[in-house]
Amino acid sequence: MKPGYLGIDTGSISTKGVIIDENNKIIASEYLWTEGNPTAAAIRVIRALYEKTGGEVEIKASGATGSARRLISAMMGADIVKNEITAHAIGTLSVYPDVRTIFEIGGQDSKIIIIDNGIVVDYAMNTLCAAGTGSFLSSQAKRLGVAVEDFGKIALTSKNPTKIAARCTVFAESDLVHKAQAGHKKEDIIAGLCRAVALNYLNNVGKGKSIRPPIVFQGGVSKNEGVVRAFEEITQERILVAPDSHLMGALGAAILAKKQGGGGGKFSFDICKANFETSGVECSRCPNNCEIICFFRDGKLIDAWGNRCANGEVVAAAAKRS
Repeated sequence: MKPGYLGIDTGSISTKGVIIDENNKIIASEYLWTEGNPTAAAIRVIRALYEKTGGEVEIKASGATGSARRLISAMMGADIVKNEITAHAIGTLSVYPDVRTIFEIGGQDSKIIIIDNGIVVDYAMNTLCAAGTGSFLSSQAKRLGVAVEDFGKIALTSKNPTKIAARCTVFAESDLVHKAQAGHKKEDIIAGLCRAVALNYLNNVGKGKSIRPPIVFQGGVSKNEGVVRAFEEITQERILVAPDSHLMGALGAAILAKKQGGGGGKFSFDICKANFETSGVECSRCPNNCEIICFFRDGKLIDAWGNRCANGEVVAAAAKRS
């Protein structure tokens, strides 16, 4: 059996997973939609990774990141749990050691990471405005009757991108409808939308940040050539996009798990056969009234969280006994 290290990045829109070898090379990867069920999505990713490696890899350590990292780390017995900033930075540095600025745009949020000599020195995240995210482009693609996968290629055919208000989703959508009714070409509108995403990102997430090259763009939206071109035109810098740009968070989690060492034997592909469930228990032992999330594997409580004081631990313990 070959040794391998597993990293899972579970977001609100997509779930990513990689297995790397001792040299941090990706030997198997998977990317699919979370579909509102991070546990089921992570299981599907892990099952796919197992099939792609033919069951010939022994996972020595595993790591979790993303918005559902606490849940998924409990599910697979992860050796490390890291936030997205750390995981994305480590993953990117393994591919681009000299990177100084990371643009990351996902389905429902975006972030910027500033790096100096291999160390994260500043960052910002945006989880409020959807106009600078992949979900915005997906909704507009549907409105225009175009597959979002084709957005980038269509945008590159535009000779005169339409100016689209980039302040927020509501303004952008109303402006799009107005421009379409005024007779603007579809390819120009699409190019304008790509530029609007880039402008929204730089004016919100990147506001006040020292953006210096090399600049690496990652996340699902980095696959959109139209947005890449828009960033290059606005920043007047070359934008680097790795073939595995959508996997950098998972890659970072796997690398961090390998560095952690791991005791071996904590992770097993048998979790694909297990039944996982969550339930909420309200703690009324103090005025906080915390909702304790209890996480069960095959009916057995394996983790609980959500309490803001020790009283919640009592509730979790009671749930474990029941």
